[in-house]
Amino acid sequence: FTMNLSAAFIPADHKERLETVLPYVDILFGNEKEAESLSKSFGYGTTDLKEIARRIASNPKVNEERKRVVIITQGPGPVILFNEGVITEHPIIPIAPENIVATNRAGDAWVGGFLSQLVLGRGLEDCIRGGHYAANVIIQR
Repeated sequence: FTMNLSAAFIPADHKERLETVLPYVDILFGNEKEAESLSKSFGYGTTDLKEIARRIASNPKVNEERKRVVIITQGPGPVILFNEGVITEHPIIPIAPENIVATNRAGDAWVGGFLSQLVLGRGLEDCIRGGHYAANVIIQR
């Protein structure tokens, strides 16, 4: 089961609902603002995105056979991946400023690109590359 935090108000205004569904989440997606909002709502006491990813991953999970994967996008910054107790950063595909048309769809495109590779059975590295590619294309349209 995957979940995208979708907007910073979700963790802020719907903490109880998020606490109800989070135990079923295998892969959680969010951007830096959404992750910071979740940290504040859940009382993590940090704005460090790597620590937030670690804390989200450590929340109780119903299916303990699969460890939770947490992915935090950061706009032009690297994507943070927490998987199996390890944090890695994955630089985006750079875009010249004059080629940027709009960024407001980039996060959804990124998740779509990631999932397009996941359903094909690809590993997380390929999924991240798929996310980077999709976001890169949509930003330039």
